[in-house]
Amino acid sequence: MAKLLGREFSRVLTTVRGTFGYLAPEWITGSAITPKADVYSFGLMLHEIVSGRRNRDTCEEWNRVYFPLWAAIKLQEGDTLCLLDPKLQGKVDEEELGRVCRIACWCIQDLESSRPSMGEVVQQLEGVLDVSMPPIPVLLQKLLVDDASAGDTYFSTI
Repeated sequence: MAKLLGREFSRVLTTVRGTFGYLAPEWITGSAITPKADVYSFGLMLHEIVSGRRNRDTCEEWNRVYFPLWAAIKLQEGDTLCLLDPKLQGKVDEEELGRVCRIACWCIQDLESSRPSMGEVVQQLEGVLDVSMPPIPVLLQKLLVDDASAGDTYFSTI
């Protein structure tokens, strides 16, 4: 949708368009909406495809943590198998799983300039482009730090 409208029309919309839980930070900040907003949503969907869960679902292991944050932490720790849909019973190419999880985390970076384009995402998924380890998105880090300072290890599900 952002690509069809173009930058010059991004401020014409007076209400937020999209599904709660999939909106890029620029929707909230009022910044211009670009195709990178769609990349953000795609990254959240990639997390869901890998895990077999909605990004806002709760789970015993991470019921107090927003799933994309939990996924980013586990990726940094090198524990991508715990992100896999339990129905797959661990039957996965771990290298491909790691690549998809890294792509998903790059897609949900706060700054649109840090996110790949959809063309790059396709090339990364195909294995044509390498994917480096992404940082934990800054807003998610801030929520984690804010909650830790309040005395909790993790913050409540958003």
